[in-house]
Amino acid sequence: MNASLSISDDPADIGAMRQQIAAATRMLVMEEILDYSGHVSARMPDGDTFMVQNASDSRGELEPDRLLVMDLDGRVVAGNEKPPLETVLHAEIFRARPDVQAILHCHLELAISFTLMKNVGLVPVRSRAVRWRSGIPTHPDPSLIRRKEQGESLAATLGHHNAALLRSHGMVLVAESVPALYIDALHFKANARAQMSVLQAGQTLVPMTEAEMDMIDSPREFHIAKLWNFYVRKARASRIIPSDWSATL
Repeated sequence: MNASLSISDDPADIGAMRQQIAAATRMLVMEEILDYSGHVSARMPDGDTFMVQNASDSRGELEPDRLLVMDLDGRVVAGNEKPPLETVLHAEIFRARPDVQAILHCHLELAISFTLMKNVGLVPVRSRAVRWRSGIPTHPDPSLIRRKEQGESLAATLGHHNAALLRSHGMVLVAESVPALYIDALHFKANARAQMSVLQAGQTLVPMTEAEMDMIDSPREFHIAKLWNFYVRKARASRIIPSDWSATL
C-alpha cells in the first residue's frame, strides 16, 4: 500500500491500516522510541473513531487483529481488550485536529530531557526538523493523561503544532498517515540527539534560521514513501515484522 494514499472504508484498506499500525509500533521498538509503553493510533475513515492497541499487548510483538477501534468519547467500538490508560490523549487530539490522521505517544528519554532544562527548548537544528518549525511546546502536566479535561488541555498545548513535549513524562507527534508518523519519529529523535550533542560539547547552539528552513523543499510524500519502504524491508529482513504483511508497503 502506497504510504501517500488515504484510507477508505474498504476492508482491504482497513486491513492495511491495521498492518501499518502494528508494523510501525514494532519498528519504533526496534528504534528504541517505544518500549513497554506508549502507542500509535490512526483515525478511521468515518473521522469519529480511531484504531489503537490494547493496554497490555507487547509493543514489540503487536498483531494487527489485536488493535481496538475507539470512539472520541473513549468507548470501545470493536475489540474485546482493555484500552490504554491514556486513550483520552489520542481522542482529544483527534477531536481538536481534524487534519491529524495518526498520533504517537511515547516516553523517549532524550525528549524528556528537554523538559528538564531551564531556558533550553527543543528547536530545529537538522534539515528534516523543518517539520517542527512552528515550535515544540511543553505541556506542564507530568501525570498520565487519563481524564477528558487533561486530554483537552494537552490538545490545546499542541495547538496547530506537529509535536509537543510532556513535562517529565514524554511526547506526542501527529502526522497525516502512519508511515509519515513513523518517519517523523525517526527525524524527531535524530534532531533531539543532534541538539543534545552540541549542548554536551559545551558549544553554542546555532538553530536553523527561517531563511534556511525556507530553502528546504524536499517533497514530503516521496521522502516518506522512500524511507517507509526502506525501514519496512529492514524490519522484514530482521524478522521484526512477518514477510506476509504485504499491506505495509
